[in-house]
Amino acid sequence: MSDRYQGFASSPIGRLVVKNLGLPNPVALERWAGGDALVDGLVVLGGTGRLTATLPATLDGLGIACATTLEEGARAKALVFDATGITDTSGLVALQEFFTPLLRRLESCPRIVVLGTPPEQRSGSERIAQRALEGFTRSLGKEVGRGGTVQLVYVAPAADGAVASTLGFLLSPKSAYVSGQVVRIGAHGATTTDEVADWTRPLAGKVALVTGASRGIGEEIARVLHRDGASVVGLDVPQAASELQTLMAELDGDHLVLDITAKDAPQRIAHHLREHHGGVDVVVHNAGITRDRRLANMAADRWSSVIAVNLTAPELITRELLDAGVVNPGGRIVGVASIAGIAGNVGQTNYATSKAGVIGLVDSLRDELTDGITVNAVAPGFIITQMTAAVPFATREVGQRLNALAQGGLPVDVAETIAWFASPGSGAVNGNVVRVCGQMMLGA
Repeated sequence: MSDRYQGFASSPIGRLVVKNLGLPNPVALERWAGGDALVDGLVVLGGTGRLTATLPATLDGLGIACATTLEEGARAKALVFDATGITDTSGLVALQEFFTPLLRRLESCPRIVVLGTPPEQRSGSERIAQRALEGFTRSLGKEVGRGGTVQLVYVAPAADGAVASTLGFLLSPKSAYVSGQVVRIGAHGATTTDEVADWTRPLAGKVALVTGASRGIGEEIARVLHRDGASVVGLDVPQAASELQTLMAELDGDHLVLDITAKDAPQRIAHHLREHHGGVDVVVHNAGITRDRRLANMAADRWSSVIAVNLTAPELITRELLDAGVVNPGGRIVGVASIAGIAGNVGQTNYATSKAGVIGLVDSLRDELTDGITVNAVAPGFIITQMTAAVPFATREVGQRLNALAQGGLPVDVAETIAWFASPGSGAVNGNVVRVCGQMMLGA
């Protein structure tokens, strides 16, 4: 789907109208394609903390060029600031001293990452200062403009060596529609990560289950995981069997046709994965439905069907796969929540309840998983799909513009975030809910 307003705003007449009326001016976002460098430009490093000494080697291992200074007349593609050394509020001035001179020297679609220590692992003045970083990054995300993104990554001291996968994602075009987020590394469970032999195919040899895989976001998830080397098992309802089989044939994958709300669905899925693939490494709970009505007008079946598909089924399937030992050591479980589950939506009490429950599933599992298995979730905002194309024009325009990037996201933006969670290099990334929403201006 194309963004007609964005096309108008980039035309000669549109640029004049947008400038004179102060209208949103969305920048065409850069997105990663196979064969591209992770970062096409220079990353400037700043700050003094416990990660400062190892950051150059970490970025070099990803093929990313970095320096601690920017030559006169040059521009930076990304900025990374190590704030782990800030131990009191007076030290926060270092943020202004580093960023202010460089913010006008950024290329289009720049990336900014601030590294900190989880405040809950600190006390006194240091805890206060580290928590203050969230206000800084969220505000800067709304200021940086030009398609830029800003993130805060809290790294537990024991996980200092586990940041490569996250930096590779957040500094690259793969994170085009992710901004204003707080990511925790090593805060729950594992603090180490597996070696990644080939960063272009990190999922080689892995088996990935994707529910709701026949179309839309699910189709894109399947494609991106396949691109990264995974053998994909796509699952969808019988009504979508033809589309599912066609896609899986294209991806040289496997397919499973069933209703995930059926009483025996968890057992059938577990049996299929165990018998045909020897287990599963990545489980993506993408299948979901909407049955919108204001609560005063909502019939019981509209409520129960949404809860059953979006929440109860992922919970029961996950429990069965874990209890039956079908999830391999180092496995990844990823839920698809929604911004509605965080901020709420008019007419979507059932949907928002189910998606907040997906976040609850992450919270409930993150500290009990063993064998290096992790659980995380994405929370998409306004993603341009066939479904959102049917939304009335005015509502659709508001939905797309009320974020720091002034545009809707694409299914690939959700898929790339899931691929980051799924990577063997993300073993210390556990218990996170990352919004793929362009940093919504209101509600979250």
